[in-house]
Amino acid sequence: MIPNAPVSELIRSKGGTVWTVTPETMVFDAIQMMAEKNIGALVVAEGGRMVGLMSERDYTRKVVLKGKSSKTTPVREILSEKVVSVTPETTVQECLQLMTQSRIRHLPVMRNHDLLGIVSIGDLVNWVIQAQSSTIQQLETYISGYPTEG
Repeated sequence: MIPNAPVSELIRSKGGTVWTVTPETMVFDAIQMMAEKNIGALVVAEGGRMVGLMSERDYTRKVVLKGKSSKTTPVREILSEKVVSVTPETTVQECLQLMTQSRIRHLPVMRNHDLLGIVSIGDLVNWVIQAQSSTIQQLETYISGYPTEG
């Protein structure tokens, strides 16, 4: 595992499953899906194309704090339309920097207009931690003089 690999390796490792809703989906149903799938954001798609993202942050700021009802509010009213995305060649480090600068927690991975997957800040941090652990183990093995497995 390479610490600063292209994000396509992370997608390949975790899988490219992306959960989607339509703009007409009621927010309650979208939140319920996020809870069932244990995810923090959903891609909002229409006609096979991504039209935005809906995150837990969108829900808390645009429904809960404004006193709206999640059962009568469609996703189209709260989704984030200006979505920051990356390409499969973008490195894990570049994704982390972009997320920090943009103050976001989810990044769609796109090739042209095709959605290949989505990564969260947690996915990226876990990748870096695993890569660093692997590097440390390899260095310890090298220093101790024992051959590596594999």
